Amino acid sequence: MQEQAESDTAAKEARVPMRFSQIDTLRGLAVFGILAVNIWSFVWGFGTLRYGVLPDAATLADKAAVFSIAFLAEQKFYPIFAFLFGAGFALQTASLRQKLSDWSSVRRVYRRRLAALLMLGILHGTLIWAGDILTIYGSVGFLIVGMAGAVRERIGTNLWNWSVVWLALIACNVAMALTAYTDSDPYTLGARLMGEARSTHEAYAYGSLPRLMLQRLIDYTAVTLNSLFLVPHVLVLFLLGIYTVRDGWLTEPQRHASLWRRVCLAGYAVGIPFNLLWATVVLTEAENPFDADAHGLTVYSLLPLGGSFLAAAYVATVMLAAARGSAPLERWLAPVGRMALTNYLTQSVIGVLLLQGFGLGWGRQVADAPALVVPLIGFIMLCQVCFCRWWLALHAQGPVEWLISRYVRRGISRD
Repeated sequence: MQEQAESDTAAKEARVPMRFSQIDTLRGLAVFGILAVNIWSFVWGFGTLRYGVLPDAATLADKAAVFSIAFLAEQKFYPIFAFLFGAGFALQTASLRQKLSDWSSVRRVYRRRLAALLMLGILHGTLIWAGDILTIYGSVGFLIVGMAGAVRERIGTNLWNWSVVWLALIACNVAMALTAYTDSDPYTLGARLMGEARSTHEAYAYGSLPRLMLQRLIDYTAVTLNSLFLVPHVLVLFLLGIYTVRDGWLTEPQRHASLWRRVCLAGYAVGIPFNLLWATVVLTEAENPFDADAHGLTVYSLLPLGGSFLAAAYVATVMLAAARGSAPLERWLAPVGRMALTNYLTQSVIGVLLLQGFGLGWGRQVADAPALVVPLIGFIMLCQVCFCRWWLALHAQGPVEWLISRYVRRGISRD
């Protein structure tokens, strides 16, 4: 009986890739950061006024909620998620290499995983929440697998080349932003932005199920097409994640503490001033959309770069804590990170049920008092932390992770 139990335990561990608590902590942090940004889209959709229009009677707390989330969270956590997707690719393919005979078999099995992720993303985006990120991650993942040989042999060159492409795209966006408003009447532009925001809000917070579904499909199509411009950025982050695993930066932070200190210093030094500027732009436009101008669009064009600096600082902070052996964050966030996919999808279901007209319709109250978002985010976080700790005391993986792993294992058994 004891030998059978040991055998079952070994088989269970073999099915789950090697875990690093600091990486799981980062995933948990990213999941909650993404929640803080995404929750607004259940109320206001995905237009230029992503935080909606502040009511005339907005309190200081309402303004602080918009300002702080734009400053600390917007476009800081999806880069971390993408970076960790690349790290996960490196760890998972290394695990597969131990089970499979050659690299071509590894690629076939990993493509199976990506196909499952891509299908899950499409279903998520069309049926639950339009801002799905799994669609673009799955699609870019196929690019990484396709160029896997080149990635392994010349990862530094690939990282540099795609970084140049990404920075060139940012420069083009800035150039277009600087000329975007030369022929536009600010009053007409502000009226259009406000009209689009209120129309989308009415569809999500007040609309019938058919109207909500139509708006979701429109938004998902727009978000997915706009994601094409994210491909160079996501590729850079994926490659960087692979690189940091290969060189042990993520897996052995204690050996690279001096590097992470430099990243931390540079990330905060550049990220804090830029994102303070961005949060000021967001709050100004939320208070009065008629103040939208080329300056705001220019700052937004640079946000992927400025946000990534602060994201890098967050990663470095967690790595330095891991290097020191500090565990408070790990106890709370690592279980959430082990079930990151389950938590990400669950947040969408919760957002629909609580905020949209199809559910309880709390989005109407949030539009009138945006500060209500803060305790709602805290409540969802607490629930997910407690659920993850309970679930992982009984299971090796989250439910969605288990389903994908089971699907992938079928591919392994065929090889």
